Amino acid sequence: MHKAGFVNIVGKPNAGKSTLLNQLMGEKLAIVTQKAQTTRHRIFGIYNEEDLQIVFSDTPGVLEPKYELQEKMMDFVKDSLQDADVFLFIVDIKDRDKPSEYLIEKLNKIPVPVLLLLNKVDETTQEKMEEAVAFWHKQIPKAEILPISALKAYNTDYILPKLKELLPENPPYYGKDQITDKPERFFVNETIREKILLNYEKEIPYSVEVVTEQFVEKDTAIVIDAVIYVERDSQKGIIIGHKGEMIKKVGTQARVDLEKFFGKKIHLSLFVKVRKDWRKNERDLKGFGYR
Repeated sequence: MHKAGFVNIVGKPNAGKSTLLNQLMGEKLAIVTQKAQTTRHRIFGIYNEEDLQIVFSDTPGVLEPKYELQEKMMDFVKDSLQDADVFLFIVDIKDRDKPSEYLIEKLNKIPVPVLLLLNKVDETTQEKMEEAVAFWHKQIPKAEILPISALKAYNTDYILPKLKELLPENPPYYGKDQITDKPERFFVNETIREKILLNYEKEIPYSVEVVTEQFVEKDTAIVIDAVIYVERDSQKGIIIGHKGEMIKKVGTQARVDLEKFFGKKIHLSLFVKVRKDWRKNERDLKGFGYR
């Protein structure tokens, strides 16, 4: 008997969705920062055992879109709400803002199991945790609630056995040696974008898109040329920094991570170009993969 299915991870920005995906996969597939809207795309992580395949889907955090890029990000979320066998609804237990009514309504209507994960319980009290369990039990009565810490791997070992129990009998959807649906260039782009999110403040990280223009794999090394696109000339100067120090720092940090990911020496060259107001341009967004 072989079980297989799609398990979609949904929640608000910064709830810990990507951290959870990486934890369950035992592999860093999704970039992670403390900034909201780190995840822009829908990423599949394919977990395999001999008699099991779980296709995890990490999605952008649910938000009210303010421009076209965010509209495209929410399209990925809407897609994920239509094709799951099980939902992992992850909630930051410290989040005091109003819950997403959109998500709650959808998850209550969809006729598939929901495992509600109260994340970051290592940062709260037992009393607050019990209050949160009671609150969310009323919001989504059918959900099974599990307090976890995705970052500290607290209680996350209960998730895979539970999913195996819930998933239907199916042959695998992907090859057993495959761990994601994304091409190599995607992980290069995302690794560089993660370093930009970590090293720059205010609007700069959100105005950036990264495109790998050359990826040449040799026996012992990979040669990569990547372009960092910004929206304005002033942002180009900030990305580069005084005497090129900032872009050199980003390139060094990205190279270290990429060498771990690919297991080869990386020769990385970064370039900065201006694509005016690309976040609001339908053609640019399509070209950057937001379909």
